[in-house]
Amino acid sequence: VLLSAALNFVQTYRSQQAAERLRDVVAPRASVLRDGQWVEIPRRELVCGDVIRLSAGDRVPADARLLSTRDLHVQQAALTGESMPVEKDADDHADETANGALARNRVFLGTSVVSGTATALVVATGPATAFGDIAARLSARPPETEFERGLWQFSVLIMRTVIFLVLLVVLARLALHRPALESLMFAVALAVGLTPEFLPMITTVTLGRGAVRMARWKVIVKHLAAIEDFGSMTVLCSDKTGTLTTGQMVLDRSVDALGAAAERPLFLAYLNSAHETGIRSPLDAAILEQRTLDIAGYEKLDEIPFDFERRRLSVVVATTTSTRLLVTKGAPEGILAVACDYEVNDHRGALDSDSRARCTAVFQDLSGKGYRVLAVAYREVPEQPRYTAADERDLVLVGFVAFADRPMAGVGEALQALGRDGVAVKILTGDNELVARHVCTDTALAVVAERTSVFARVSPAQKTRIILALKSRDHVVGFLGDGINDAPSLHTADVGISVANAVDVAKDAADIILLERNLSVLHRGILEGRRAFANVMKYLLMGTSSNFGNMFSMAGAVLVLPFLPMLPIQILVNNFLYDLAQVTIPTDRVDPDFVEHPQRWNIKLIRNFMLGIGPISSIYDFLTFFALLRVFRASEALFHTGWFVESLATQTLVLFVIRTAGNPFRSRPSGPLAVTTVLIVLVGLALPFSPLAGALGFVPLPFEYFVFLAGVTVTYLGLVELVKRRLMVRSPGRQAMGGSAG
Repeated sequence: VLLSAALNFVQTYRSQQAAERLRDVVAPRASVLRDGQWVEIPRRELVCGDVIRLSAGDRVPADARLLSTRDLHVQQAALTGESMPVEKDADDHADETANGALARNRVFLGTSVVSGTATALVVATGPATAFGDIAARLSARPPETEFERGLWQFSVLIMRTVIFLVLLVVLARLALHRPALESLMFAVALAVGLTPEFLPMITTVTLGRGAVRMARWKVIVKHLAAIEDFGSMTVLCSDKTGTLTTGQMVLDRSVDALGAAAERPLFLAYLNSAHETGIRSPLDAAILEQRTLDIAGYEKLDEIPFDFERRRLSVVVATTTSTRLLVTKGAPEGILAVACDYEVNDHRGALDSDSRARCTAVFQDLSGKGYRVLAVAYREVPEQPRYTAADERDLVLVGFVAFADRPMAGVGEALQALGRDGVAVKILTGDNELVARHVCTDTALAVVAERTSVFARVSPAQKTRIILALKSRDHVVGFLGDGINDAPSLHTADVGISVANAVDVAKDAADIILLERNLSVLHRGILEGRRAFANVMKYLLMGTSSNFGNMFSMAGAVLVLPFLPMLPIQILVNNFLYDLAQVTIPTDRVDPDFVEHPQRWNIKLIRNFMLGIGPISSIYDFLTFFALLRVFRASEALFHTGWFVESLATQTLVLFVIRTAGNPFRSRPSGPLAVTTVLIVLVGLALPFSPLAGALGFVPLPFEYFVFLAGVTVTYLGLVELVKRRLMVRSPGRQAMGGSAG
């Protein structure tokens, strides 16, 4: 209860911290129209119905509907994930039902104005805004994960079994007029013996070892349970920008007007970007990375600034021969509108309808592949005092430069490895579908196309709904993201994964953080999760098979024996030694087959092991009862001692059989596990001859009994192996225990 309360407090505190960081994102003041005058007021004082004024560099202080705009472009990557600014206008006929930030006539809290001006009517503030919705989602209790669901189902199974056996024993002994207090103590000991009380320790140690190994790979596991969910993951949903890609535009290619590779378009684009003033776009930054280009022989004379109506920018430069060139770059449509010729390999041709169509096809093909495309043109201009947009005419189109958001190193190989391991990859991005498709092609996602879907232009709320829909279809969902818009999805997924340079809100909402932008650790993390899951399942299958058999034997013995089959203290010591033998399970090896597929809680398999192997244990227990009473003529103390040793030996050594789905002779256990298991059995055999024997009610056993014990143990393990194989073949969750090793 205390642990649960502590975990609940930590989760609530982290959610509150995430919400606080969201509030810190917005600007503190806003320009608002009050009493016919523009005044600056604290943002928190804005109310619905206020008219606000926006200009380049402003952070939008509230969700608002645009009333008027002039060349307004807004950067809303924090809300949508789209890396490039988007154009907004006050069109009254804009689609009011458009998906969130895609509405052209609306601006949203937390986004920023890149260029232009606008006035807008405030329609939502505080919690009612799009960012407020994200904060509310982060404050909500996260949905139940696969690990939590499986643990609850297992707990219900154990609880029902314990209640059944305890009631059976108590009622049977009362019906036989046995002492009530003795019956109650025996029933309590029976319940303790059946309960896997070491499960929290085994789980914590197993997951802790996995977390330490992952930390060596620079992966921080914030919540240990996420490692098991990692192993169960069947679908990885990922944002694009900052996770699959670097989030930085890079120059991909430079082509002439007809699409052939050429250097001149890049040279002129570099000349233009190097001499332009004002705020440079990410595309300018990508062009200027080409520092090997030499433009020392060009002197800037004038500049025609960019505007969103012309969608182009020009600079005028003088060459060493005193020739004046007007160099223009911009949107292909804007350049083609003022071009009359094209140039290919120093050959100039007229831009007639046929050649214009061919040039248009070049940039449309690049755009269709997801590239950002700029056209480049020039013309010689006469000497004059200043140049204006009217001089942008009769240009010569030299070609196009194309840009892409560079995929992260190794992301293609990592995603292919996920596909091979049975994890379907889905891209959830606020970017447009062409860019998303291009990134998926560059990262080799096409090789798992049958299991991959791309969801483009989705809002944070839609990402969350997609994840919930996948979870409702019985998928275990991981989400990889790094932005504020990704935080609700990270919170909702079974496994939230972020990167070191993500915003604080995303890192707070994540379960696992990658310190390096290397997604290959995802593959390692999944394999580690499956190994951890395998070792936890070994403990559960042992506890619900051999343990159940021994406890059922005790319940049955109560009905036929005139005395208790084992004293309560002996039951507790037996259970303690049995659990102690399993302390080293977290160190055990896992068969390679097991980590090749997603692993899920298989309650049906656990129940089948309980009902299939448990009775085998009971059969050998009753065989031991018969031998002790009829062959060895055992007293009550000798009976207790003989059954204690037999039950401990069989239920402990069966670990070597249950730990693998295949042939136990072909799957070698870890050294610590083998040593601990054998050592515990030897301790059990030695107890009747130790100084503790009297206190525990033990007496020395005859040599002949150990011969009998050896035969019982060997035949028991052989029969369990046969039944185990039949259970694994019939079970749809064959991989729920451990891979085949032969």
